[in-house]
Amino acid sequence: MIFSRRRGDAVRRTAPAAPPTGSEASVARPAFGPYDVTQAPSDDRARLDLGALQVPAVPGVEIQLQAGPQGQVQRVLLAHEASQLQLGVYAAPRTQGIWDEIRAEMVSSLAQGGGRPREVDGEYGTEVRAQVRESGGGVIDVRHVGIDGPRWFVHGIFVGAAAIDPDRSGPLRDVLHGLVVDRGNEARPVREALPMRLPPEAAAELAGATGSDRGNGAGTPAAADGEEAQ
Repeated sequence: MIFSRRRGDAVRRTAPAAPPTGSEASVARPAFGPYDVTQAPSDDRARLDLGALQVPAVPGVEIQLQAGPQGQVQRVLLAHEASQLQLGVYAAPRTQGIWDEIRAEMVSSLAQGGGRPREVDGEYGTEVRAQVRESGGGVIDVRHVGIDGPRWFVHGIFVGAAAIDPDRSGPLRDVLHGLVVDRGNEARPVREALPMRLPPEAAAELAGATGSDRGNGAGTPAAADGEEAQ
């Protein structure tokens, strides 16, 4: 597992605070994830517990985390061969999903930026595929997947071979299928990133590195912000 330090951003409207009702808790578990924590399968699969996300360990997939100085995870990136999958999880209303709204905004923004977005049917419903320009001038293929859950929303961004051909998602798709979301019961603004944190052993390593930086006067550098796939 790789992690680095980075500064983050924040938020918008507000979602109601309420625990799942009896009817919500009794909804049939989906055939595959992302699962709500109340519907997580009783399997022996090892998962990296990041708080709001529990990421399954899949052979061949490298997990890269970007974290702030206090250990809060701000970006989850999975890599396998020529493909990557970036994961984000956000608060959503109880009464309706937000992917349709987010997708419309995304398509408009990508089109204005010359990304040539296309909406296509995928495993989780309508996806957005596009080509975006990197800060270095190159062009990369991206595929946006949105999954609405009970008061949460997962946004997955496939980059590389898995963006061009979903059949090449392989192990990255397996990660998404085994993902577990623990939204919590707190009131949160709609679209606010749900809190994620480093596992204890990684947090201890980060704290040690931060202490060392302060000891030699180097401070705590933030990772450079480059242009990311949208």
